Amino acid sequence: MSCSIRVLLGVLTALLLAACGTQEQRANPSAIRGDERSLVELRRVDPDANRLLAGGEDEFRRRIAAARGIPVVVNQWASWCGPCRAEFPFFQRLAQSYRGKVAFLGVNSRDSPGTARGFLSRYPTPYAHIEDPDGNVARLFRGGRAWPTTAFYDAAGKLSFTHQGAYRDEAALDANIRRYALR
Repeated sequence: MSCSIRVLLGVLTALLLAACGTQEQRANPSAIRGDERSLVELRRVDPDANRLLAGGEDEFRRRIAAARGIPVVVNQWASWCGPCRAEFPFFQRLAQSYRGKVAFLGVNSRDSPGTARGFLSRYPTPYAHIEDPDGNVARLFRGGRAWPTTAFYDAAGKLSFTHQGAYRDEAALDANIRRYALR
């Protein structure tokens, strides 16, 4: 094989690989820009927005208790989880549209903090996330068996429903918010 054909094949392979990444980004675009200005705006409303917090089970319980009077939607995710990437924009948009009526909380389960922070820089959220390296936090809401998992707490702080797996579309997640959190 000549050198020019090898170079051409290398260039075509690189273009194909680059297109795959771009296609994934188009299929699952972030609903919130990941620039510094957007992050400043998010943190103006909630200082913990898009932060990955330590504290485990105690921090999770504290946040659910602090939201008493407002329903809470909890999303268990991991940066390595393809279905998590697919549904993350749904959570971004719905957290913004339900601001003040429903609280959102992320649980980054069985993931490394570095890759989780990288994921959040691409998919920023208007709410905080709790580190859950061993899956103990997820077990509090019947999570940890499937990625992603979404839990719904009513305004009294009682777990009302746990959905295992990804939402196929934003309308399905919105319907469950209305059914299990806002009922």
